[in-house]
Amino acid sequence: MAHLVLVETQVSNRKIILDLCGGTGAWSKPYADAGYDVRNITLPDYDVTDYCMRDKLAALKPYGILAAPPCTMFSLARQNAKTPRDFRSAINVVRACLEIIWECRYEHHLKFWALENPTGYLRQFLGKPAYTFKPCDFGDPIAKRTDLWGYYNPPKKLKRPAKVPIGHHRNSANYPRCPVKRAITPTGFAQAFFKANR
Repeated sequence: MAHLVLVETQVSNRKIILDLCGGTGAWSKPYADAGYDVRNITLPDYDVTDYCMRDKLAALKPYGILAAPPCTMFSLARQNAKTPRDFRSAINVVRACLEIIWECRYEHHLKFWALENPTGYLRQFLGKPAYTFKPCDFGDPIAKRTDLWGYYNPPKKLKRPAKVPIGHHRNSANYPRCPVKRAITPTGFAQAFFKANR
């Protein structure tokens, strides 16, 4: 696909971070701020399920890979949805992320890779995660449990988690209803992960 050219062909002298399904780029922002060459491979411009880009991405020799496939079908909160769960299409995105990670690892050493998803049904496909956290563990006043699979140094949680005010829990009237806003990686976790995996 022609729109993948910029991601595929430009090799950098800086350490490259691939941010798969990166959305707003919040997780990879600390890397970008520190001068890393961050490639945010996310819809609508880039689709991780476009397998033809794998080999060329591997040629970039990325330093690290972050992956945050959509959680919509794996979410425990999707109990009363009008449409049934579509695990097959959801796991295809997860598989595409993993295949990009594997392709890159075949060719060279990855310093780290991590795949995150809110605690839910993805555990039934990938098994128990190596690490689970709540954003409040890193100073963000949010209680959403999130799982992290991969090969990375675990970020250090704060000794005292941030207090989660009333209105920031899932069943509260003030909880963000917009899935895009809920999916943004919290700043505290992103910074802690960066510090542990530079």
